[in-house]
Amino acid sequence: MPATPARRTWIRPGADRPCSLVVCRGCCCGDARKHPGTDHAGQLERLRRAAAASGGRLAVRTSDCLGPCGQANIMVVQPSAEGRRRGARAAWIGWALDDDCLDDILAWVDAGGPGMAEPPPTLTLQLVDPPSETRSSRNRNNRSNRGSGRRR
Repeated sequence: MPATPARRTWIRPGADRPCSLVVCRGCCCGDARKHPGTDHAGQLERLRRAAAASGGRLAVRTSDCLGPCGQANIMVVQPSAEGRRRGARAAWIGWALDDDCLDDILAWVDAGGPGMAEPPPTLTLQLVDPPSETRSSRNRNNRSNRGSGRRR
């Protein structure tokens, strides 16, 4: 009997994607030397348990350095597919260092996250700007011009 071909799974445009939380674990975020009073491993475990209990409404992943190191710990709340359809963009949260902040993030995600619900008022005080594409491209251009003899 011939073998059944492997079934492929494709991500379709508009597929129902959950709200996702990207937790920075780069050079400064998650570093006990920079923030010794924070249980970084415990935070990540708590977020992963919340994702597992969410019934697929939340996904959690880690990333290397996301950029705004002066505002560590950084977490990015990405909207669900429905939130994106409503025009929401990712929300960058700085100084995510304690249980109160995690409570606010998880309550917001539970309510639907960006585009579906307003963030708790205390969390809005921790929203930060994402790294600027303009700044990044300017830095790349400056690096590429080094040694060219060209003055800036």
